[in-house]
Amino acid sequence: MIDWKNQIDSNVAVLLKRVADCQIELGTSDLVINQKNVARKKSELSKRWMTLKKNKKEITEEIKPDIKTETSIEISKYRSLTGHNKAICECQNCSLGATRTKFVYGVGNPKAEVMFIGEAPGRDEDLSGEPFVGRAGQLLDKILAAIDFSRDKQVYIANILKCRPPNNRDPQPDEMATCMPYLREQIRLIKPKIICALGRIATQALLDTQTPLGKLRGSWHEFENTPLIVTYHPAALLRFQKYKKDCWEDIQKLKAKYDILKQE
Repeated sequence: MIDWKNQIDSNVAVLLKRVADCQIELGTSDLVINQKNVARKKSELSKRWMTLKKNKKEITEEIKPDIKTETSIEISKYRSLTGHNKAICECQNCSLGATRTKFVYGVGNPKAEVMFIGEAPGRDEDLSGEPFVGRAGQLLDKILAAIDFSRDKQVYIANILKCRPPNNRDPQPDEMATCMPYLREQIRLIKPKIICALGRIATQALLDTQTPLGKLRGSWHEFENTPLIVTYHPAALLRFQKYKKDCWEDIQKLKAKYDILKQE
C-alpha cells in the first residue's frame, strides 16, 4: 500500500488516485507505480505549466498598449470648453507652438446653435487670443447682425488651427491634422445644429475634399451628422467685392435652415 502523503505530493496523488479508480473500473486489481516515471512526468508537467504561464504573460503584455489607447480616448472627452481649453492651450505638438504669441481657442456661446469655422488666426487674432477680431472679424460681426445673430448668443467661432501660421501663410496638412482633434472636441462639446465653414481651406478640411469652394457652395453638406454649409471667408470679401452677393445668399440659406430647426 502506498503512503500517498509521505512519498508523493498531494496534486500528483490526486491524479494517481483517479488513474487507479479508472483501472479498477476496467477490472484491474493491481496497480504498479514506478516512482522514477512519476518523477519524470511531474517534471514534464511542471515545465509545461511554466511555459503556459510565460506565454500568458507575453500575450497580456502585448495587448496592454491597445487597452491603454482605448482608455486614453475616453479620458480625452472633456466636460466643458473651459476645461478643454485649459488642457490644450500650451500645445507644442507642431512648429506653430513655438512661433505663436497667443493660443486662439475660440469665442462665443458654449451652447451655440450655429458654429462658424475659419482656417487659422491672423496677426490681430494672434495678438489678442480671440478669433476674427481684425477687419475680417468686424465684417463677420456685421454679417451676423444682419440676421440677428451675435457671437455671444447664437454663435460660436473657431478655426481649424489654434495658432497663427508665420506671415499668414496657408495651414499645412500636418498642422491641420494635428489640430483637427481639438476642433472635433469643441464641436462635440458645443453640439451645434449648424456648422458654417468660412473659406476654401476650412471647407476642404472639414469635408475632406479638394473640390473648389465655388462648386460646394449652394448645397448642404454634413460634418459628422451635423448640417454644414460653406461660404467665402470674410477676408476674401474684403478683397473681392463680387463675392458678397454669393455670401449673402449662403447666409440667408443658413438662417432659413436655422429657423426650421428651431421650430422642430
